Amino acid sequence: MIADILTALYPWTKAFHIISLITWMAGIFYLPRLFVYHAEKAPPGSDMSSTFQEMERKLLRLIMNPAMIATWVFGALLAFTPGIVDWASDGWFHMKLLLVVLMTAYHHALGRWRKQFARDANTRNGRFYRIWNEAPTLLMIGIVLLVVLRPF
Repeated sequence: MIADILTALYPWTKAFHIISLITWMAGIFYLPRLFVYHAEKAPPGSDMSSTFQEMERKLLRLIMNPAMIATWVFGALLAFTPGIVDWASDGWFHMKLLLVVLMTAYHHALGRWRKQFARDANTRNGRFYRIWNEAPTLLMIGIVLLVVLRPF
């Protein structure tokens, strides 16, 4: 019964998973860039800092968090759709899952850094955030290659 429903909804589930992922990744790429500008251009307590704090909060809470949750929900539905993942032999899927867990950990690190900015307690410079802005690119490349190529 549930397997039949998941199979029938597969194209919709896959579409919403991709939409959620694109939305999540847009935020994952943009929030650290806001941190760069916040760290470099907005002194603590300034009006500009307050503006950055509001932008960062809204991006994380209203866009990124729901998109991350939706990505996980639709991804789990895909994983449990019959015929999509062979849990015993699809090593690519286990590796992809590990990379998604790392992306989620990165997302939570962004949340912690945002809270530091919100308290005007950031101690990191723009270079730190520029470097960390590259991490999700590497994770995304790995995830896409694993899903498309299924190398093992």
